[in-house]
Amino acid sequence: MKAFKAYDVRGVWKVEFDEDTVYKIGYFIPSLLKADKVLVGRDMRLSSPVIHDQLVKGILDSGASVIDIGLSTTPLVYFSNVHYQVKASLMITASHNGKEYNGLKISGENAFPIGYETGLKELERLVGNGKVEKKPRGEVIDKRSEARSEYIRYLSEFIPSLDGFKIAIDASNGMASTILKDIYGTTGRYYINDEPDGSFPVHDPNPLVRKNLDGLIKLVKKTGSDVGMIFDGDADRVVFVDEKGNPVQPDYMTAILSLYYKRRNMTGKVVVDIRTSNSTINALRENGFTPVLWKVGHAYATEKIIKENAIFGGELAGHYYLAHEFFSADGAILSSLLVMTVLKESGKSLSELISSIVRYSNSGEVNFQVGNKDEVISHLLEEYGKGADRIYDFDGYRIEYPTWWFNVRKSNTEPLLRIVVEAESESEMEKHLEDIKSIINNFGSDKA
Repeated sequence: MKAFKAYDVRGVWKVEFDEDTVYKIGYFIPSLLKADKVLVGRDMRLSSPVIHDQLVKGILDSGASVIDIGLSTTPLVYFSNVHYQVKASLMITASHNGKEYNGLKISGENAFPIGYETGLKELERLVGNGKVEKKPRGEVIDKRSEARSEYIRYLSEFIPSLDGFKIAIDASNGMASTILKDIYGTTGRYYINDEPDGSFPVHDPNPLVRKNLDGLIKLVKKTGSDVGMIFDGDADRVVFVDEKGNPVQPDYMTAILSLYYKRRNMTGKVVVDIRTSNSTINALRENGFTPVLWKVGHAYATEKIIKENAIFGGELAGHYYLAHEFFSADGAILSSLLVMTVLKESGKSLSELISSIVRYSNSGEVNFQVGNKDEVISHLLEEYGKGADRIYDFDGYRIEYPTWWFNVRKSNTEPLLRIVVEAESESEMEKHLEDIKSIINNFGSDKA
């Protein structure tokens, strides 16, 4: 089934999955995760109410009960999963994807993410071949108001004194808009796209697409803000813009977050994804941390953080996983509060902190629409692997040379091939990027 991905269920609604799929997911989740209660939240997408109703119907028909927290961010679902001590939770969202998409993020006990190898594969089998036998129905327990209040109370414990700070915020018409003003207030705060709207009238809720940052950059410059923040559709990702209006590559912010923990004498392992810049890796080491490279995606990251007993984790996509504060899950608003704490405590601007970290020229992630992705990846490995200093062979390949490296991998959520190139100089980075592009283009691909 096309909608079952590496770490969630996601696809074009009514094309890659439909009401029947959702009903069966609801029906089989309780037995799969051994849960007598399933917590359910949803985002503001136009298809989310229908999905919610079918999902709840399936859960109830299985004999399990539903704790319904209604409209929510994904981190609110994680928090509520732990707060209400359930063994299963479901968030209806397609995260950063466009309005035609929707999906489900599934978690087990203690907000542990269920990926393809930890449950989604079996769920896919059950949805395809399992038998539905309706049982005496469970009940719906309404926790919409209570869950939100408890989450805001929890986040409030991390709010630093931000008097004098100006902050520009783009909520992307997503679920962050339902929480942000309770946390950051309105004095010295400048909001855009701050009403939830599943049609995404201004831009898709993907903060990694450069054009989607244009409104925030203008707002930072117009208001003289100290920092800008943009959240994705379900508020588990955040991307920052410095006081000059320059977007900050998200993996650099992992190094910034390390300063929060260093000040609190909390050092140890930090899980970073395979695309992470050497600027960040070196900064983490200098701050007393041990970087651990691993696969991309929240299901992989959370599992690795727990296994390695890491302090926290960060990804190029703007996910930040907080072991001590947030069950090793990703929470964008909470992560932004820790970043603001660093800015407050350091007395430095964001651009100053970033300039002290960045020492290499990085392409950022470049996407290609490629039909034969595996063939392209194999060719690049053959072309570049023989003389490499080191090769990481999970989640595609990271192939390292003395003065440069690149990563090639397939997207787990979109039909794309992704490339990152980094080198000691801009000219060297651009040369290698163009060489790799040329090879990919020979396979009949287009830059996405």
